[in-house]
Amino acid sequence: MPLHTLPPRHSAFRRPAPLRRSALALASLLALAVHAQQPAPASAAAAAPTVVLDLPAAPLDQALNALAQRSGVQVVFASSLAAGRTAPAVRGSFTPQRALEQLLAGTGLAARIADGGKTFVVEPAPAAPARAPAASLGEVKVTAQTEREGPTEGSGSYTTPITRTATGLTLSPRDTPQSISVVTRERMDEQAMATVADALRNTAGVSVNALDRGRNNLSVRGFTVSKFQFDGVPVDTGNIGIETANTVLYDRVDVLRGATGLLTGTGDASATINLVRKRAASKVFTGSAAVQVGSWGQRSGTVDLSTPLNADASVRARLVAHANEQDAFIDWEHTRNTTLYGTVEADLGLQTRLNVGLSEQRDRRDGLTWVGMPYWFSDGTRTHWDRSKSIATHWNFWNTTEQTAFATLQHRFDNRWVVNAVLDYHRQEEESKLLWNTGNTVHPVTGLGQTGRPYHYLTLPTQRTVGMTATGPFTLLGRTHEATFGLTHSRSDSAWSNRAVLSGQSQAMPSLITWDGNFPEQAMGERIWGQGTHTTQTGVYGAARLQVADPLKLILGGRATYWRRDLAGGGVPEVHLRESGVFTPYAGLVFDLNEHTSAYASYTDVFKPQTQRDRSGNYLDPLKGKNYELGVKGEFMDGQLNASAALFQVRQDNFAVRDGDFFVPGTTTAAYYAAKGVTAKGYEMEIAGRIAPGWNLSASWTHYSARDAARADVALDHPRKLLRLFSSYTLPGAWNKLTLGGGVNWQSTLLTTAVNPGTGLRERVGQPAYALVNLMARYAISEQLALQLNVSNALDKKYYSSASVSGGYLWGEPRRVTAALNYKF
Repeated sequence: MPLHTLPPRHSAFRRPAPLRRSALALASLLALAVHAQQPAPASAAAAAPTVVLDLPAAPLDQALNALAQRSGVQVVFASSLAAGRTAPAVRGSFTPQRALEQLLAGTGLAARIADGGKTFVVEPAPAAPARAPAASLGEVKVTAQTEREGPTEGSGSYTTPITRTATGLTLSPRDTPQSISVVTRERMDEQAMATVADALRNTAGVSVNALDRGRNNLSVRGFTVSKFQFDGVPVDTGNIGIETANTVLYDRVDVLRGATGLLTGTGDASATINLVRKRAASKVFTGSAAVQVGSWGQRSGTVDLSTPLNADASVRARLVAHANEQDAFIDWEHTRNTTLYGTVEADLGLQTRLNVGLSEQRDRRDGLTWVGMPYWFSDGTRTHWDRSKSIATHWNFWNTTEQTAFATLQHRFDNRWVVNAVLDYHRQEEESKLLWNTGNTVHPVTGLGQTGRPYHYLTLPTQRTVGMTATGPFTLLGRTHEATFGLTHSRSDSAWSNRAVLSGQSQAMPSLITWDGNFPEQAMGERIWGQGTHTTQTGVYGAARLQVADPLKLILGGRATYWRRDLAGGGVPEVHLRESGVFTPYAGLVFDLNEHTSAYASYTDVFKPQTQRDRSGNYLDPLKGKNYELGVKGEFMDGQLNASAALFQVRQDNFAVRDGDFFVPGTTTAAYYAAKGVTAKGYEMEIAGRIAPGWNLSASWTHYSARDAARADVALDHPRKLLRLFSSYTLPGAWNKLTLGGGVNWQSTLLTTAVNPGTGLRERVGQPAYALVNLMARYAISEQLALQLNVSNALDKKYYSSASVSGGYLWGEPRRVTAALNYKF
């Protein structure tokens, strides 16, 4: 198989006039990174810079790939040589040559230096009884700095070298002309991120606010996030968002900020969240097990096993199982979760691979409250409820089951083109029986004034997706470029039902002051199904990265979307919505300023049919807009440290804005109106990766404004400024078994308002600015066994998690402490 390497970046071009705000922001953000950047290595292998490694014992091919990712050198080896061999754990600071010697120790293999120390060829050691002839090498694998795609698991890194989330093209974060953040497996493990929502709370520019104790509202740059992907396949989130998924299934979480219509078709100007699943890549039996205990009686266990299924390991499997049970700081709340994930990967020859998999997550939650606590008493004075206070009953429950299935067939051609065919299935079952309380007055002495009734909800949304992509290089005008083409088709079906109380009336509730969860459950009738929704979307897209000059790359693309939604049933008139051949353009420009930094600019359109309705029950017209971004990115430490600074602006029409306290007629769904000329603009800065041996850092700052044509603020329930900071450091020398970490999440004051029932005046009720401090410590008892302690909200800050959908507020989580014992084998 021919060996391919991309040409090095050109560094002999003068830097143009600086992009003032972005360049200044990047300069200040990257001061530490530039200081830490090592000088270029000499040609001899002995003069190569050292790299810090924390590699567990693993199949040899995986270990060699991980070394190449971390060091930036090329490692060439034959599959037949690596098969069945295991590399020992390697931890410490090494030159690439010394690290390779450590990995090959005891395997009967050795490394030969080539290309002045930039390439290492793995071959049988001279003392071996026989040397494999060249004709029998089989598939040769090359892992180099320009070909570093792979899992973040086991890399010890806070960043990834390659992502396709933006355009479908194989791009490094630096070459992606949009802001993109990555939460790697290392960060998820270090910060004990149990759910995707936990990961998003620690991601640049992402605001996660609770609608109630079962759902969240995600926002980026002032706009709601509704688009997710599984391994790049778009999927719509449901009433219970995909962000509630357990992270044990995933290798990393990519968050691409800004409009993403090229790959998703319909979408927001906020972000797309790509959940990259774990793979069955190991050719030897390996795995891990963990147990965890924590606050409010939490106890959980996880097992993650990988194994070959045949003698030559061409068929491999992986199984992940997780169980968790706990109470909460909220009265009467109790949760039980189970997650199962299984995947099989089969090599159908040297250039074809099949992946199939299934997952299921069951969440059983009792005693959850649906509504928030009132802001005021009936006389207009503010309430001061305990953080544990709940308006739930003992018969409240909110259960969900989320299932996915997928199959991917990939073939690599000799001309380096790759074709993927994918089938994806996503189903969610949600059933809840909750108390809906009404009445915005509570007497300050008696606690009376509220009424309530049960709401027994059921929904079963499903989505099926089929797609095909082709990606590869082509030559034009003496230069090599890359193109991608794709076709996707999806169908989503959903319907919901409720059981109404037979009396048709709400009941007066006991005093909220002495509320103990005992409230009689009213008799309910037969289940009544509401309006069903059937949505199909077909998209054809293409994009090309053109190497216009050595330092200049132009990305051009476009997508044609055909969208249809039919709503029927529920005793209401049918609704049929159509959008045919909507074209979404994409353009990006990347200019290398020097060896380590690039400037970029990008543009794309925004198009999204909306599900929100106005106070008359009519659906809002599709959201339309334009997204602009301008920025600077840096790549340091051989790609182990990435940084960016960006200016962005989004202009949108038909933007859905909450219409006061109105609801859609006959429902408990909030009503909206379509605002014209909504503009969001601001800037972001981020740095993520290794800044020194054993020291990882993730830091970001976001500041934006969002206003309509009349200059009135919109998106009031999310902060305008966000700081996300976390760092971990493995101590040197005799203390190298200890890793310490900590960080701060800060956000500005929310602009949320509500009407005081005592005065009739609208008042500011948004949570004032606050910061949460998070800490961790991990001690490696042995190479396989580690003990980890995490403390979130270490200073026990008291804060609102958000304004709830009912017009009240919910408390954020107090200090949480967890301890975990992790074993790898």
